[in-house]
Amino acid sequence: MKVSQAVFGVFHHFELARELDRRGHLQMVYSTWPWARLKREGLPHSKVQTFPWMHTAETLLSRAGLLPRWLGDELGYRTALSFDDWTARRIGAVSKTNDIDALIGISGAALKTGRLLQQRGGVFVCDRGSTHQRYQANIVADEFRRWGLAAPHDDTRDTVREEEIYAVADAITVPSSFARRSFLEQGVAAGKLHTIPYGVRLETFTKVADPPSGQNGDDAFNVLFAGSVSLRKGVPYLLQAFAQVKHPHKRLRLAGTIAPEIKQLLDRLPQQDVEFLGPVPQAQLPKRMSESHVLVLPSVEDGFGLVLSQALACGCPVIASTNTGGDDLITDGREGYIVPVRDVTALADRMTRLADDRDLQRRMSEAALARVAHLGGWAHYGDLWESLLLQLVGQ
Repeated sequence: MKVSQAVFGVFHHFELARELDRRGHLQMVYSTWPWARLKREGLPHSKVQTFPWMHTAETLLSRAGLLPRWLGDELGYRTALSFDDWTARRIGAVSKTNDIDALIGISGAALKTGRLLQQRGGVFVCDRGSTHQRYQANIVADEFRRWGLAAPHDDTRDTVREEEIYAVADAITVPSSFARRSFLEQGVAAGKLHTIPYGVRLETFTKVADPPSGQNGDDAFNVLFAGSVSLRKGVPYLLQAFAQVKHPHKRLRLAGTIAPEIKQLLDRLPQQDVEFLGPVPQAQLPKRMSESHVLVLPSVEDGFGLVLSQALACGCPVIASTNTGGDDLITDGREGYIVPVRDVTALADRMTRLADDRDLQRRMSEAALARVAHLGGWAHYGDLWESLLLQLVGQ
C-alpha cells in the first residue's frame, strides 16, 4: 500500500508519516514549510517535498506584526489554493506504475488533488484535527459574545472550501468523540467518520520529578495549564475557578502565548497566585508537568487536547472539560476528572479535592501512568491508521 500526505506545516502529520514509513507505506509528504524546518522531523529528504513560498511569507509577516486581517485572509486562502495546485501537479506526474493508493490531506488542503487521485482509482482521506469547521466557528464566536468582545473574523471562503472537502472525501478522520459529534450535528454521515485519537511521545514525556508531597511542611499546590492562553481554551473559567480554591500555598502557572482577547479581559479576571510563563519549549514541559499536582484544560472547543496525554505520561492527573476529547482518554475519577464546559463551580471543586487529599492525588498519578502505558504512544495511532487505510483501499 502506497500512501502520501499533504499538510500545512507539520502538526501531527509527521508523527503519522513516521509511523507509515516504519510500516513501509509512505510514498511522500507534501508540506508548505521549508526543508530547513522539516529535516528535524526525522524523515529522509527523498520522502518530503516542500512548497514553502507563500506560507513562509505569511508566517514571517505575522510574526513581525505586519499582517493585517484582510491580507492574512487573502494569503491564507491563496496558500491553500496554490499548495493544492502544486500537489495536484506532483501527483499527476506520478507514473501509472507508481500510483499511490491513498492521499491523506489535512483539512483545508488537497481538494483538487484528492479529486484527481479519486479519478485514478485512489482514496482521498480528509484529516480534521478539530471539530467541524462551521461548528468551531460558531462556538468560538459565541464565546467572544459571552465576554462582550467582537467575534473573530472568519473567512467564509475557508468554511465553504472545508465543507466541499468533507463532501468529496472518501473518509474523514477526527481525533475524538467530541469532534465526531460536531460533524454529526452538521449533517455528515456517520459512516464517513473515523475516530483516531492522537498518541504521545513516550520517549519525551515521562515522569522526571515529583510535585510537593505536603510532608515536612511542604504543602504547595501546583496547578498547570499548557496551551494557547485564549478564550477558546476556556482560560477565564480557569482563573475564576482557581480563585475559589482555598489553599494557603496554591500556584497556577499558565504556559503558552497570551491571545489578544485575553489581554483585553485580564483586568476583569482574578490573578492572585497566578503566573503567566509565556511560551515554554516542549523540552521543558515534562518537568513542569511532573512537578504539578494537576493539569487543567477547560477548553470551550478543542478537537483533542494533546497536552492531556502528555501530562498523564508525566504522572500528572488532569481536569478537562467535555469539549477536549478528554472523556476518550480518561475515566472520570480515576486519572482525573471530566467537567462540563464553562462550569466554574465544578472546576473549583475538582481542584479543591486534589489540593485537600494528597493520597487521592497520588492514586490518580499512578493511574495516569498506567493509562498512558496502555495506550502505547504513537505506535498505536499508526496501527489504527494502517487498519483504516487497508480497509479503504481494499487490501
